[in-house]
Amino acid sequence: MQDFGGAKLILFIGDRLVVLRRDDKPDIPWPGRLDLPGGGRDGIETAEVCVLRETREEIGLLLDRRDLVWRTQHKRGVFFAAHLPVLAEGRIIFGSEGQGWQLMSPQDFIAHPDSIPHFAQIVQTYLDQAFG
Repeated sequence: MQDFGGAKLILFIGDRLVVLRRDDKPDIPWPGRLDLPGGGRDGIETAEVCVLRETREEIGLLLDRRDLVWRTQHKRGVFFAAHLPVLAEGRIIFGSEGQGWQLMSPQDFIAHPDSIPHFAQIVQTYLDQAFG
C-alpha cells in the first residue's frame, strides 16, 4: 500500500493552470490560499484514484489515469500533472469546497503571494523537468 495522505493535480487547460481558492476557515490548512485540485485520501485508494476522484468532485472534470503525465511525492502528498485542451474549460463545474476557481499562467501561480509555497515550488519543478 502506498504511504501518502492526499494527492494534488497540476492541471493545465491549454497553457494555463486550474487554480482553486481555498475556503477561509481557520480549522483547515492554508485557509484562503491558492490551491491545486486534489485532496485527502479516502480509505485505501491509490494516489491516482484519489487525485482523479478529487478533481471530479472539485471541478467536475472526469480524467483518466492515462491523462496523468508526471508524478512526484513531497512528504505525504503525491503530485501529478495533466494537460487538457482549451475546450475543457467549458466543462468545469465548480464543486462545494473552496471559494472559486480560475485559470492562471503557471508563472503567475508560482509568483503569487497567496499560493501555497510548496505547491508553487512543485509546479516550478514540473515546469523545469517537462519543459527544461
